[in-house]
Amino acid sequence: MKALICQQFGSINALRLEDIPAPALTSDQVRIAVKAASINFPDALIVQGLYQVRPTLPFSPGAELAGTITELGSDVTDWEIGDRVMACIGYGAFAEQCAVTTDALVRLPSSMAFTQGAAFVLTYGTALHALKDTAQLKAGETVLILGAAGGVGLAAIEVAKKLGARVIAAASTQEKIDLCRCVGADDVINYSKEDIKDRVKTLSNNRGVDVVCDPVGGDCSETALRCLAWRGRFLVVGFASGIIPKIPLNLTLLKERQILGVYWGDAVKRDPLNHQANMQLLTTWFEQGHIKPVVNEEIGLDQAAAAIERIANRKVKGKVVVSLQR
Repeated sequence: MKALICQQFGSINALRLEDIPAPALTSDQVRIAVKAASINFPDALIVQGLYQVRPTLPFSPGAELAGTITELGSDVTDWEIGDRVMACIGYGAFAEQCAVTTDALVRLPSSMAFTQGAAFVLTYGTALHALKDTAQLKAGETVLILGAAGGVGLAAIEVAKKLGARVIAAASTQEKIDLCRCVGADDVINYSKEDIKDRVKTLSNNRGVDVVCDPVGGDCSETALRCLAWRGRFLVVGFASGIIPKIPLNLTLLKERQILGVYWGDAVKRDPLNHQANMQLLTTWFEQGHIKPVVNEEIGLDQAAAAIERIANRKVKGKVVVSLQR
């Protein structure tokens, strides 16, 4: 089978498309014919050896996939050959076949295309866990989302709106701002031209926001923390900027603000029942038309390395999906 392979940690440009044997199947796994797999920022980190998970070399990157089950492990009873599924597996998705444990599987709704399924589990799972489980977002509250035109950012806009919140989306270009509006943001901030703190003051009538969702890190984090109202919650989702900010802790004391880490991958392992409930809620919302992945680009497997490089440099809007049906 063909797969995008990382032979050593380092340059993304060193990734190569190779022919390798299909993965062996254990008793608790299913074999999936991969129809689509999406690119996420952690794919760039894992290839460079900068992620919290370091796979055994060589390996194929790619965290999210959608496809059909072609073979069952001997202990698998709840799934059938031909079932349409999606999954977040950490790495290994940029390949024609994957062996996946059943606890990672989510049924693909009949109305959801494979390209949408490949762009669904990680981003929407992260957004819902961050806003519902971690921040305990309430209807009527206001959320400021940084990096709002990225995969998690766009999902967070839709999830926050479905939870009844007002959304202020912050992004770095007019094109990205326009996309955020199309997805449902109530207000927008172009932080390449506007001061985030001043705009939040104006938009909130000097009150501040209740929640900040930050998948970016870098220079904007401290400014966004200062935008929180009394007992506001700051969600640390990731560091797409490549910079982990150092925050003065007195900023939390002044208004009893909270800084909350969001580690969706570990939360799934610690509370699989809640993860399953979240996935059921999200697929229901999709079927009802309340949320829809923004697939901005569809590419072939031979173009995946270049796309990972672009997402590392924050030159991607929405989701880039690798199609293995082309």
